[in-house]
Amino acid sequence: MKLPRRRALQLAAGAALLPMRFAQAQAFPSRPVRFVVGFPAGGGADAATRILAARLSELWGQQAVVENKGGAGGNLAYDMVAHASPDGYTMLLGTNAVPLNQFLFSGLTFDPMIDLLGVSLIGTYPNLLVVPADAPTRTLAEFIARARREHVTFATPGVGTSPHLAAELLKHMAKIDMTHIPYRGVAAGAMNDLLAGRLDAMFNTTGSLLQSVRVGQVRALAITSARRSLNAPEIATFAESGLPGYEVEAWYAVFVPARTPAEIVQKMQAAVGRALADPAVQARFEPLGVAVASSSPAQLFARMQAEAALWGPIIKAANIRGE
Repeated sequence: MKLPRRRALQLAAGAALLPMRFAQAQAFPSRPVRFVVGFPAGGGADAATRILAARLSELWGQQAVVENKGGAGGNLAYDMVAHASPDGYTMLLGTNAVPLNQFLFSGLTFDPMIDLLGVSLIGTYPNLLVVPADAPTRTLAEFIARARREHVTFATPGVGTSPHLAAELLKHMAKIDMTHIPYRGVAAGAMNDLLAGRLDAMFNTTGSLLQSVRVGQVRALAITSARRSLNAPEIATFAESGLPGYEVEAWYAVFVPARTPAEIVQKMQAAVGRALADPAVQARFEPLGVAVASSSPAQLFARMQAEAALWGPIIKAANIRGE
């Protein structure tokens, strides 16, 4: 079959570029790589990005430079990377918000399932529900009882984030009401307000809260995973604490702009896998409560599809809207 002239010219142009693209992939990276994270410095996502970036810098002999671009539930960073040049020199530290923000925000200028290409999972982690260390509520059951008899507020790192969805699931399963106060991360004042008594509780990642629990600043009432964390076995699960079937687990992953050459994606995925296999890197993730795990791009995409199928209807039913 004879191809249309325009299509034939496109294929010929693409074939002419193949040697150049292959040479670029072979040399990758030949200059510093920008590693964007959609949350402020000081939180769990920022810490995870810096741990991985440091090891990738060593493996590549080129700096992986971390750039914090918080706001809009991560969308400012996601949008930046989705529209960046697909040459491998702009990476994204994404969370499970990547496939979920399409349900939370109207008017997105990118499609997260099409315009962002998953490279590899980094690891999974649960969230924590904490209260001030001097709070009278010492267990999840006591917290639920308090929420049933009086007004209770809770902080999260933003509308539609995994900690926020974890709180919404608690509200639904325990049949309680609480007032959500979204922040832009622990470092944006949430911890200060919690310790000062202006908030009653906080849902956030283990990476943001686990150290505060261990130094006695706050008290952990429960962890959102189905089983106790190996990194924090002393903290009971929600299921153990009176809510059987409760489970929320989030994740970190590496993304690049769609249409990034497959050769570069493969090199990047291999480097991430090597970095995560390093015992020294795993030890640095341990205080964050992150269970390190790499993946193929296909496995990561399947996880994104599952997240969208699970949480999309819940977000719509609760009428949760991003800010």
